[in-house]
Amino acid sequence: MLSMFYIGTVPLRTEDAYVANDEQDAPKLDTSIPQTARIWNYLLGGKDNFAADRAVGEQILVGQPALAENARLSRQFLVRVVRYLAGEAGVRQFLDVGTGLPTANNTHEVAQSVAPDSKIVYVDNDPLVLVHARALLTSSPEGVTDYVDADLYDTKTVLTEAARTLDFSQPVAILFMGVLGHVKEDETALGIVRSLLDAVPSGSYFAMYDGTDLSPEVVEAARLWNLSAVPQYHLRSPERMARFFEGLELVEPGLGPVTKWRPEVEMHEIDQYGAVGRKP
Repeated sequence: MLSMFYIGTVPLRTEDAYVANDEQDAPKLDTSIPQTARIWNYLLGGKDNFAADRAVGEQILVGQPALAENARLSRQFLVRVVRYLAGEAGVRQFLDVGTGLPTANNTHEVAQSVAPDSKIVYVDNDPLVLVHARALLTSSPEGVTDYVDADLYDTKTVLTEAARTLDFSQPVAILFMGVLGHVKEDETALGIVRSLLDAVPSGSYFAMYDGTDLSPEVVEAARLWNLSAVPQYHLRSPERMARFFEGLELVEPGLGPVTKWRPEVEMHEIDQYGAVGRKP
């Protein structure tokens, strides 16, 4: 599917984590394969995970016990970003690519708490996420919350389906929170981001964060993750991350540790970098 160090969640190609259903010719959930959204749910203290997911989560926590805290700190970055976008930036439309399993402070809850008329479209294609999204990702009376069942790599479908809810003649905030690390090749990831940014007008925003390769502990955690989990996660340097923001106007304080992006209280740095950029 789709929402490390933080590990985000990314829409998978069907063959990555599901087995064929001969009767319906549709993807079928294989709970024996550790999967990003469910491991992330486990790290956040959720209940929507299976033994294989918990086993990988525990293995990683042995080597990096701070990972669960880092996951929560990364979630706080999302909250601060969405509050800024719906508030100071005045954005009323959000395209959240990599939804993951619903937890606390989901994008629509944060945005609509600031601006009740906000419209949010989530993108994912994990069957378990889809079930939860339909049940839990409800809207405020004034706004709209919708869900697109689509593959991250199929940006044409993402845009076509999202256009049923979002007006692409008006600014849109595109969110990739902990997701692009699941795309191995830089050029592929850049192509995904640029194809979505090309579809939105001036005044739109792009926000993302992912794990960096700055510390040996995080590099080792990523190695352990990639031994078992689907999809794999690929750390990037801050310099490589900066390429995602080329042509955009970075919102202060720019690209850096997520805990240093407009924090409400002082927090220690973690090896996850993020930023917000405005399309001029």
